[in-house]
Amino acid sequence: MAIVIEPISPVAFSFFGLDVRWYALAYVAAFVVGYFLFRHLISEKDSGISLTKKQMDDFFTTIIFSVILGGRLGYVLFYNLPFFLRHPLEILAVWHGGMSFHGGLLGVIIGTVLFARAVDRSRDAPARQGTFRTAFRLLDMVAVVAPIGLFFGRIANFINMEVMGRPTTRPWGVVFAGDNALPRHASPLYEAAAEGLVLFTLMYGLCRWTRLRTHPGALSGVLGMGYAVARIFCEQFRAPDVQIGFLTSWGLTMGQLLSGVMFLGGAIIFAIAFRKK
Repeated sequence: MAIVIEPISPVAFSFFGLDVRWYALAYVAAFVVGYFLFRHLISEKDSGISLTKKQMDDFFTTIIFSVILGGRLGYVLFYNLPFFLRHPLEILAVWHGGMSFHGGLLGVIIGTVLFARAVDRSRDAPARQGTFRTAFRLLDMVAVVAPIGLFFGRIANFINMEVMGRPTTRPWGVVFAGDNALPRHASPLYEAAAEGLVLFTLMYGLCRWTRLRTHPGALSGVLGMGYAVARIFCEQFRAPDVQIGFLTSWGLTMGQLLSGVMFLGGAIIFAIAFRKK
């Protein structure tokens, strides 16, 4: 027996004729909560980060554009390139859904490095730390905040009935009322728990109660490995993208492939963080 859920409209409310979607609210909530947590984290004495109010605002503006641009382009390139080549204007229709965490991550890395370069150059020579040291200190704090965005994003996926799971006979399988499909795993909720709640607890605990934050890049590496493990596990319950399917006969998905590469990258960054120079 499955759990029957009434479908929820993807539109949260309308404002002067403009539809405001849950997906958009998820991003707004993630950025607002993330902003205040990030500001709290860098206020710690041993954060190694010193930003003026203007630099803080500029950095978060950079992060917002990097997430949206990188996430959308990542989805276009990794998940549905043939479709977008035929319909290029759909690339701009982000309200139709379709964002890639791996693409957003690349966007954030590039945006942070460019921002760190500008900040480091604005300092007097004795106060300069180097572009990559500054960038990794910033990325480490972003790594602690990132699972918050993942949590809200996966909840929005569930509301939109996106990226649902594989058919299941388990009693916790979900069927949306009016849908004749088989009960499915509520994989967006699994990912909200694993990639959001569990990963945030891990990252915040490591940042708060260990010395990893004193090694630029260490927390970034942990996030890369931690997200990869959570995503690869949850993909066991998530249906592959229809336009791609399984990449191999034994069930490898695009999300697992990208996460495997991400795990290796995170492990390399984590190792480099402990080098003396």
